[in-house]
Amino acid sequence: MAALSEWKVPPAAQPRSEDYAYDLNRVLSSVVGLHSIIPPDAFTAETLGVERAGNGVLIGDGLVLTVGYLITEAETIWLHLSDGSVVQGHPLGFDGETGFGLVQVLGRIDLPVLPLGSSDGAIVGERVVVGGAGGRTRSLAGRIAARQEFAGYWEYLLDDAIFTFPAHPNWGGTALISSQGELLGIGSLQIERVRDGEGRGKAKTENLNMTIPIDLLKPILSDLTKFGHVNKPVRPWLGVYCTEIEDRIVTVGVAGKGPAARAEIKTGDMIVAVAGENVSTLASFYRRVWALGDAGVEVPLTLHRDGVTFDVRVNSSDRAKFLKGPRMH
Repeated sequence: MAALSEWKVPPAAQPRSEDYAYDLNRVLSSVVGLHSIIPPDAFTAETLGVERAGNGVLIGDGLVLTVGYLITEAETIWLHLSDGSVVQGHPLGFDGETGFGLVQVLGRIDLPVLPLGSSDGAIVGERVVVGGAGGRTRSLAGRIAARQEFAGYWEYLLDDAIFTFPAHPNWGGTALISSQGELLGIGSLQIERVRDGEGRGKAKTENLNMTIPIDLLKPILSDLTKFGHVNKPVRPWLGVYCTEIEDRIVTVGVAGKGPAARAEIKTGDMIVAVAGENVSTLASFYRRVWALGDAGVEVPLTLHRDGVTFDVRVNSSDRAKFLKGPRMH
């Protein structure tokens, strides 16, 4: 199988070995390319595609850590190694709360393991490397730009996400590497923000990478390895995609055949309250829903549509029940 692409990070943005106290080339060799194939009838095929490519990081004996959306419902996974060889992988586990995905290598690979660092100790301004598969030419020298809460439209929330600048062009599954050569997190997505000091009227923007902190993996790694999921009660899932517009939560999509679709929630509906408590941010919306109980709990929502405010009751579900499970090879 050929390499996924021939792109490179601009030379001025690439990390230089002499700038780091660790063996940069050895550390970056732990980052592998990841290519997954998803069945056309998979639940996530329409939204995430049937062919996904990104990165992963070797963190243990035959264990590759990546971002979960790259391997969700995958029936085939190929891992592209730094020496140009390709081996097959198996989707071992996925955690919807953190967003981590774990792949079991189906074969022997002779690469170093990247040790886990402490993301709690990472500070804004710290010099880091955002490592992509392919070594220095596919990696980025950057800094931690911010640490703050992040709420995603797909019912996802991190209390303390890590944001880096400049943004890596192929961010999915990248390795956030500390100044000590340890793994601080896994790249999840790219966001846009207004530059500090810029007025809204003439706002200039910059792109950042959002990274899932590695400390979130440590309590769940054993479960993911043994069971493929975290062995604890599951949060209620509604199957609704939302955004914040002027302190209002607006539905921008509904997962087909999901709980919200069954309750006839529609794109454009504004979510006013959960169980009688007003919500105005995605984070407050999610936390209020999750506080009601585990997956399966009934979720009372107050909606506003076409000038009319009304109540609906959504029978929540476990999102994993809608997904195709991995097939053993």
